[in-house]
Amino acid sequence: MTTVKIDPELKTKCPRVALACVTAEVQAGPAPEGLDQQLRVSEEKVLKLAEPKLVLEAGAILATRAGYKALGKDPARYRGSAEALLRRVIAGKGLPRINNVVDAINLVSVESRLPVGLYDLAEVQGDILFRAGRPGETYKGIGKYDLNLEGLPVFCDAVGPHGSPTSDSERTMVTLGTKQVVAIIISFGGAEPLQRSSQQMTELLEKHCSGKNIQLEIAG
Repeated sequence: MTTVKIDPELKTKCPRVALACVTAEVQAGPAPEGLDQQLRVSEEKVLKLAEPKLVLEAGAILATRAGYKALGKDPARYRGSAEALLRRVIAGKGLPRINNVVDAINLVSVESRLPVGLYDLAEVQGDILFRAGRPGETYKGIGKYDLNLEGLPVFCDAVGPHGSPTSDSERTMVTLGTKQVVAIIISFGGAEPLQRSSQQMTELLEKHCSGKNIQLEIAG
């Protein structure tokens, strides 16, 4: 199993940060109707709130913003992925539909309010370290421009940075050819919500992605 560790320097600045690392064998493909229905229900729950924008003040989202500030990154410019997804829903754009694995992870992120990184294990080289980005570090985000990683919390393997709570890289992204994944749930507010979120993730991967040999490790 891939080992995920938190850099001591990042832990000093963000003392409550914790990670849940879920690895699984999957069959990537179009999202089945059952998963699409779950996504629609999740979207509707947000939109039916008296004040949908109040979800952006959830404790998990505020903790992510505070973590970014502690690392010197402006959370108004660099948002955690859970916040970005919720803003899409509030704006009426809905959750993106990519493939069953990505869609399942996005569902966990929206409902937990926690960012989730998702990586093709065949493209990850060695163990993973969660640390702050260094000056000059960049990578091409999925469907985006080169992302300035300085001060951003990032996941790094032996090659270098490949993911963050804001946007993952093209190098390790999940495609229809992916056979094994590692999904990392990031909580800047402590480990308490990670067990529930990782359990939901396990159930979704088993039900909608033919997930098997699923393993969980919590760091922090």
